[in-house]
Amino acid sequence: MRALSEDLNTDLVDLHSHSTASDGILSPAQLVSRAKFQGVTLMALTDHDTVDGLAEAQEAGDRLDMTVIAGIEFSSRWGRRPVHIVGLNIDPTSKSLNEAISQRMELRCERAERIAERLHQRGFTGALEGGRGIAGDSVLGRPHFARWMVEAGHVEDTGRAFKRYLGSGKIGDVRVEWPQMAKTIETIHAAGGSAVLAHPLKYGLSRTQLLRLLQEFLGCGGDAVELLCGRQNPVQTRELRTLMVSATGGINGTLPPCSLGSDFHQPEQLWRELGCVRLPEDVEPVWNLWHTLHRDQPGHILMA
Repeated sequence: MRALSEDLNTDLVDLHSHSTASDGILSPAQLVSRAKFQGVTLMALTDHDTVDGLAEAQEAGDRLDMTVIAGIEFSSRWGRRPVHIVGLNIDPTSKSLNEAISQRMELRCERAERIAERLHQRGFTGALEGGRGIAGDSVLGRPHFARWMVEAGHVEDTGRAFKRYLGSGKIGDVRVEWPQMAKTIETIHAAGGSAVLAHPLKYGLSRTQLLRLLQEFLGCGGDAVELLCGRQNPVQTRELRTLMVSATGGINGTLPPCSLGSDFHQPEQLWRELGCVRLPEDVEPVWNLWHTLHRDQPGHILMA
């Protein structure tokens, strides 16, 4: 875990973003440059199930005098439901982290082949090769198939690709047995990082289900919850805050530490623009967990 000084500039923070290392449009360096242009002072690159873009992003951050935190967005499961857990301020060289990444790469390859087979059965010949051509060296996922379908003239845009073929309940929605949430949190902690429940409002859960997810996430040792993910309905944000208080037992209205991010993928999605949201002043930000308390030995940093 990288120690952050208490006088770190946190004027505008974005701790959830994606590059071409997974399913984003911009390279890691381009992403950091855009974040700088948007006024972001502290950011994290959190590509899906990979840390391949981190070195380039952090080099760009050093050139631009920006702090870039090492991160990842892990595919995971809560029971039978897919959920995403963001790991922040991780050690990308961690053995357990890289074993978890390798496991997910195998699962992703299997899923991509099954998606392509299903698309082929619907008449979309060459989907696997087309998706791989779009993905290049990055993690192959449904967004790459969607872009291929657009380029091949099968659909008008990626939104339509998901609505008709790749979204929830469609032929391209292939179930994957991702590692369970508790194991994912354990992996992030073994890498020295903070485990954050990503975009809890996007799982289509009822109020009761969402409360249970929050309770179990925090009960498994989860460190923070992504209170804001891109521009979202203020009413939903207030409801999420209420549920977060309930999940902690409601003691004096206590919230767990909060994170935020744009979930940036491409420039055209203005509701996901880098630096588009700010945490309320009355919540504890997740980066408070990373301030240096003292060092007890070289390379081992105790955090406040």
